[in-house]
Amino acid sequence: MWLSLGLIAILAYVCGAFPTGYIAAKLISGVDVRKVGSGRTGGTNVLRAAGVAPAVITVLVDTGKAYLAVLLARWLVGGSLAEVVAGLAAVYGHNHSLFLSGKGGAGSMTNIGALLAFSPPVAVAAALIGLVPLAISRIASIGSISLALGTLALLAVGAWRGWLPAEYVIYGLVSGGMTLWELRPNIRRLRDGNERRIGEKAVTPNGAA
Repeated sequence: MWLSLGLIAILAYVCGAFPTGYIAAKLISGVDVRKVGSGRTGGTNVLRAAGVAPAVITVLVDTGKAYLAVLLARWLVGGSLAEVVAGLAAVYGHNHSLFLSGKGGAGSMTNIGALLAFSPPVAVAAALIGLVPLAISRIASIGSISLALGTLALLAVGAWRGWLPAEYVIYGLVSGGMTLWELRPNIRRLRDGNERRIGEKAVTPNGAA
C-alpha cells in the first residue's frame, strides 16, 4: 500500500511539475516568466508578462495536469487516500517544479484540477468562491486565498454531511496551507496596501501574484 502511494506521489509530482507557464510564455512571447513580475509560472503572472494566449494555455494545462494525476491514482491504486496523495503531490510539483530548479506557481489552478477529479460540483463552487472576490478586487492573490479557504470549507462540509470521503479534508488543509505559504509576499503587500491588480504590467520579480 505504502509503496503504491509512494509511486503515485512520484507520478503526480512529475505531472504537476510540468512547467506549462514557462513553456507557453517562452514559445509564444519569448518571455521568461521567472524574471518578470512575481517570478511565478501561474496564469496571472503569465498574463502580465506574456499575454492572453499563453495565459489561457497555462490555466487549461495546469488544471488538466492535476486532474490527470488524480485520475491516475484512481485507476492505478484506487481509494480516496491515493487520490489525496496525488492531488497534493501535483500541487507541490506545480509550486516547486524539478524542471525549474524548484520554482513554480502558487497552486490555484492545480487545486481546481484536483477538485475537478474529486467532485466536479465542489470544483465549480470553489472556483466561484475564488472568482467573485477576484472580479471585485482585481487582485489575484485575494482570489487565490479565497479559493484555498473555500476549498477547505467545502470539503469539510461535504465530509461532515457524508457526501465526500473524510480524507478529502486532509487535501483541503494541506493544499490550502501550501497556497498560503507561497502567497506570503502577497499577503504582506495586501497588509501594506500595495498589492498589484490584474491589468497592471509586470516589470520586476516579486512584484505580484
